[in-house]
Amino acid sequence: MSQSEIEQVALKACVTAGYEQPRLVPIKVAENGIYRLADQQVVVRVARPGQTEAASRELEVARWLQANEISAVQPAGSRADFVDVDGRPVTFWRELGSHRPGTEQEIATALRTLHALSVPEFLSTVEPFVRIDERIDAGSALTPGDRQWLRDQLSELRARWKELASGHPWGPIHGDAWAGNVVTTDAGVTTFLDLERVSVGPPEWDLTSTAIKHSSFGWIPEQRYELFWRAYGYDVKTWSGFTLLRDIRELRMTCMAVQAAGAKPEHAAQALHRLDCLRGRLGPRPWSGWEPIP
Repeated sequence: MSQSEIEQVALKACVTAGYEQPRLVPIKVAENGIYRLADQQVVVRVARPGQTEAASRELEVARWLQANEISAVQPAGSRADFVDVDGRPVTFWRELGSHRPGTEQEIATALRTLHALSVPEFLSTVEPFVRIDERIDAGSALTPGDRQWLRDQLSELRARWKELASGHPWGPIHGDAWAGNVVTTDAGVTTFLDLERVSVGPPEWDLTSTAIKHSSFGWIPEQRYELFWRAYGYDVKTWSGFTLLRDIRELRMTCMAVQAAGAKPEHAAQALHRLDCLRGRLGPRPWSGWEPIP
C-alpha cells in the first residue's frame, strides 16, 4: 500500500472517530503510518493488515499500565479509539508532548517497575522471531549465499530458544525497550511508547536491548552501561542465556535493515555491513558502523 493510500485510511478513520475535517501531519510512514492530528493533540496510528488483535491489545495494555500507575502513552479518549478501515486497524492516542530519549538509568528504573507487575490475563507470550522470515524474503539486495546463511541462522536460534537457560521469572516485558521507546518528558516522567510488543517473557529480553549497545556496537561506554545495570540491580551480561538473546537481537536488527534495503536501495550498504558483522567478516564485537535506519 502506498503512502497516499495509508493516508486515506487514516483520514477515513478520523472521520469515523468523530474528528471533522482532519488535517494529518506525517510523523513516520512506512509499512505502518503514524500521523499527528493537527490542533487536536492526537496521534493516529495505521497498522498493517492482519494486526487487528495486536492493535486492540495495545490499547488494553495502555489502560492496564495506567491502572498500575506506570506512565505510558494513552488512548486519545475519542468516540472510537479503535477503527477498522478495509482490514487495517487504526488507533488514536494522546500526543505525549515534548520529550527526549530516556537515559540508561531512567530506562532501567522504568523496566524494574514494569517487570515487578503481575501478569494480566490478556498478555500473550513473547515472540522473539516474529516477521524475521518475511524480512529475509524481502531482502532483494542479498546474495543467495547470504540469504541462506540468514535462514540457517534463524533456524539455529529457534532451536536454541527452546532450550533457553533459566533466569529471572517470566513476567510482563515491554519487548522493544530501546531509548526511542522509553522516553522522559519535560516534566521528568519516564514513559513507555510503542506498546505493540508488550508481552510475557524473560525480563532479560528487555535488558539485552541496552546491553548490546555497549557490548555489540560500542554506542555507550562502560560507565554508562554500569549505571544501567546498577539501577536495575542485575547485569544481564553475566547470565548464561545472554549470548542467545544478544544473537537474536542482532539478527532482528540486521533483517530489519535487509527489508528496508528491499524498499529503499540507499539502505543496502548498511544492511550488508550488518550482515558482514554477523558472519564474522569484520572481526569481533564491538562492531563499528551500525547506523540507524530512519
